[in-house]
Amino acid sequence: MKQVFTLSWTVDNSFEGVAVREFLKEHDISKASLTDIKFRGGAIEVNGKHATVRYILQKGDEIKVAFPPEKASESLLPKAIPLDIVYEDEYILVLNKQPNMPSIPSREHLTWSLSNAVLYYYEKNHIDSTVHLVNRLDRDTSGLLIVAKHRHVHYLFSKAQKEHEIKRVYRAFVHGKLVGKETIEAPIGRKESSIIEREVREDGQFAITHYTALRQYSSFTEVALSLETGRTHQIRVHMAYKGYPLLGDTLYGGTNHLISRQALHSYELAFFHPFLQKTLSFTAPLPSDMQKLQIVR
Repeated sequence: MKQVFTLSWTVDNSFEGVAVREFLKEHDISKASLTDIKFRGGAIEVNGKHATVRYILQKGDEIKVAFPPEKASESLLPKAIPLDIVYEDEYILVLNKQPNMPSIPSREHLTWSLSNAVLYYYEKNHIDSTVHLVNRLDRDTSGLLIVAKHRHVHYLFSKAQKEHEIKRVYRAFVHGKLVGKETIEAPIGRKESSIIEREVREDGQFAITHYTALRQYSSFTEVALSLETGRTHQIRVHMAYKGYPLLGDTLYGGTNHLISRQALHSYELAFFHPFLQKTLSFTAPLPSDMQKLQIVR
């Protein structure tokens, strides 16, 4: 029997005399979710009985919302790929993604992606959900990301991300010697001659990256970076634009004689958990290929 994702509340004084629709809106249940509940097998109950969104609430009423069951896309196939699970609860996974693995499958790699691995993990552990990645990492970027276990959970975390409420700090190694800190504000768009490559261009999307130099080596620098926006290849493009491409990032002017992929790692992640009502923070150590750079002289 499929598990059903449910949420429950007890009505207090502030919502007495309010319709269920308004109550759910105030509790971040989107119009799309209400449509799914109505037409795809969900349910709304007040005090154990079916209720419509027009029902007028009284203090002490018990509201229960059951969301429709989720079904994974038939094009997404489970694959037994090991996952590095940093944190898990009934709402989310926080994963430490290995390098050289895309977040989602492609035509060239239908079963070799983080999403394939998550779906396999769900099936093995009887978790009735499809894969909802809150944030993605490039194939060759390692580190922390969030996976929501339900569409509604994904909606809440995506909303938090758009409102800059999810803190993401990256570690990278860049060519050249950097000191101090800087904020890069430069719009990013697709390069006309490529379907993959991005560049700083006037008609691009607004993008802001902050970086702080951590340690200088003979010909490169270790830096910490944080994002206010999440454009494709943002860190890679911004650092190349400033003249400091990432080590290993041959697409944007880096060389790969010290590392075979872009030296970029999602190092720290912090966010307010909307269901646990507390802030959680995580760090993931640099993978071995980036640790080796720290001993290069």
